[in-house]
Amino acid sequence: MTNKEINILVVDDDREIAGAIEIYLRNEGYTVFKAYDGLQALEISRKEPLHLIIMDIMMPNMDGVQATMKIREDNNIPIIMLSAKSEDYDKITGLNIGADDYITKPFNPLELVARVRSQIRRYTDLGSMAGIDRGKLLHTGGLIIDDDAKRVTLDGDEIQFTPTEYGILKFLTENAGRVYSTGQIYEAVWNEPSINTEGTVTVHIRRIREKIEIDPKNPRYLKVVWGVGYKMEKI
Repeated sequence: MTNKEINILVVDDDREIAGAIEIYLRNEGYTVFKAYDGLQALEISRKEPLHLIIMDIMMPNMDGVQATMKIREDNNIPIIMLSAKSEDYDKITGLNIGADDYITKPFNPLELVARVRSQIRRYTDLGSMAGIDRGKLLHTGGLIIDDDAKRVTLDGDEIQFTPTEYGILKFLTENAGRVYSTGQIYEAVWNEPSINTEGTVTVHIRRIREKIEIDPKNPRYLKVVWGVGYKMEKI
């Protein structure tokens, strides 16, 4: 499926924001529909074959939470929630009612496009990968590791890693959500005792971040827990 065949609905009562998002997505080749409240979103979702929805939370007539709940009654397409608020409550609410991802305004256009690509990739391809046992795939967000083929893709694009980088990435991904010290990472990947190895692990982590993060200084996947170690986010 090409990008031109992918239909995305952008729902936001701020017409300037909706228009800006439309421009970003059309530049990627996607077909874009727009709605300015939840009722319009429901009407379009019932008429058009959509592959993803970007849904603002605070809107008149019907807000994004209500619209998402209605859409989820008979449709499992990816939904990315937008909100001007950064409180955890809004994020938890959005994810609990069926949203797949969440991004806070103001947002980085590159990050938004990356989130869109990730969700579409998972929706259109991951569920239909013929001949591959999904139980053998390691994945978090748009990052997918096929350990049998020693192949890593991010949002559909294959990324090359050295054997050591791959070992670290695999270890942290299969244990996503858990924090490991540099010593623990070294012993798990190098298979030998850790003695003054912090610098070695840190350099490899930096290189991995440069390959998988849009902004390595503000990582989405591979995060540092200060004073403790590193973890792969479970997305």
